[in-house]
Amino acid sequence: MFALVAALLFLLALIFEIANVAVGGVITVATLGTAGLLCVALHLMGVGAGWSPMKK
Repeated sequence: MFALVAALLFLLALIFEIANVAVGGVITVATLGTAGLLCVALHLMGVGAGWSPMKK
């Protein structure tokens, strides 16, 4: 799930960079890139994978 979110954030960052768009002073290309990298890191850590140990 986090990989999909990261891909969407990177896509938005690319579109904003190409169109030279900034949404206010908070959401910039750098902010979207950093959020995307955070989601990739969480995905690689296994967060949100839906795995749980078997219970007996």
